[in-house]
Amino acid sequence: MRLIIAGGLKGQIIAAAKIAMSHGAAVTHTEGLDQTLAVLRAKGADLLMIDVVQPIAAYVAALEAERIRTPIIACGTSTDTRAAVAAIQAGAREYVPLPPDPELIAAVLEAVAADQSSLIWRDPAMERVVQLASQIARSEAPVLVTGESGTGKEVIARHLHQKSARKDRPFVAVNCAAIPDNLLESELFGHEKGAFTGAVARRVGKFEEANGGTLLLDEISEMDVRLQAKLLRALQERMIDRVGGSQPVKVDIRIIATSNRNLADAVREGLFREDLLYRLNVVHLRLPALRERPGDILVLAEHFAKKYAELNGLPQRPIAADARKLLLGNAWRGNVRELENTMHRAVLLATGAEITASAVLTPEGETLAPAAASRDVAGRAAQTAEAMTRSLVGHTVADVERELILDTLDHCLGNRTHAAKILGISIRTLRNKLSEYTSAGITVAEPGQTRINAA
Repeated sequence: MRLIIAGGLKGQIIAAAKIAMSHGAAVTHTEGLDQTLAVLRAKGADLLMIDVVQPIAAYVAALEAERIRTPIIACGTSTDTRAAVAAIQAGAREYVPLPPDPELIAAVLEAVAADQSSLIWRDPAMERVVQLASQIARSEAPVLVTGESGTGKEVIARHLHQKSARKDRPFVAVNCAAIPDNLLESELFGHEKGAFTGAVARRVGKFEEANGGTLLLDEISEMDVRLQAKLLRALQERMIDRVGGSQPVKVDIRIIATSNRNLADAVREGLFREDLLYRLNVVHLRLPALRERPGDILVLAEHFAKKYAELNGLPQRPIAADARKLLLGNAWRGNVRELENTMHRAVLLATGAEITASAVLTPEGETLAPAAASRDVAGRAAQTAEAMTRSLVGHTVADVERELILDTLDHCLGNRTHAAKILGISIRTLRNKLSEYTSAGITVAEPGQTRINAA
């Protein structure tokens, strides 16, 4: 666990640092935002603890601008509850009062670690995957993890890291779909000062940040083919070139790549290099969809119910029989991620001694659709499409495309990955289209919402 404590290092914060170190955390102290960003760029961190007197909103904005996903915890000696509320509203995940409670500090560190690597299963289909993962975890072989969105590909990647000889070294994840092509090379390999407009200082890339540990290339199928060639060279030679640099840099990392697409198909379509696929696909782990591992549904639901009860300071409630039946009967097209969101909402809505079926609702307030009912979706969609076709005359192709994209996004409750899969386009193409619509003043559904909610 790599912890950065930002702010004036006074007595109470020193005590918090010592408690964290006693629990195995490597602690770095920074005075302010600029120094914190410099450390994050150079070494990264698993958790950022900030004195509440610091401009937390500015930290949150700066981390988002740099695409740094380190969670933020605020801490302070103030007994004014408004300070804690303001910190949470500014973007901090939690507020820790000082003087520090050793058990609370330990719980925060454990929660961050557990949130990163909680692997829970019971179904035989998942058991086979976990056994194979444990078998090859201590090797240095690259691993390709595939599966539908929401199945837990990053979770199994962290499990591989925790079971490897590199477990005490960094685990660094890069979402290749979320970073524009022109920035991804710098994100991976770093850059020298002045390498391009806006490069005001040297920045260490994710390869160097993960040196000695594991680098996760999430959704690697979205990486531009030209950059794939540079990645292949880095994997073969264990050397990288910073953008604008003159000397290669040696790195020692293990690569884990994930994709929700069939990379063999991508190779045939000319979207993915065959030699890179061979390099990555030494060991292949395919995660089954949640509907293919029904034995995991209830154990995961119970885990999420406990997690979100603790997180929100609510009593832990068992899942009632009617809710269990509803959970087991749902199609879970969004997989584990959808189940987690459902249980988070159920924990907040439950009022009695148990989590009942009435608490297990969709965002629209309707009960979950059973798996049997979902099989009729294609038929209803065909009828709807036939009716809509008659209304297309008189509209431009761009108009029809826009409405198709926005309607699909509404159907997916703003989930970009699911919408892109339904539309048959890459997540990058979808994001570019949505950016165009937003710039034109057109309402676009936010994650978890529809356009009606967002308007």
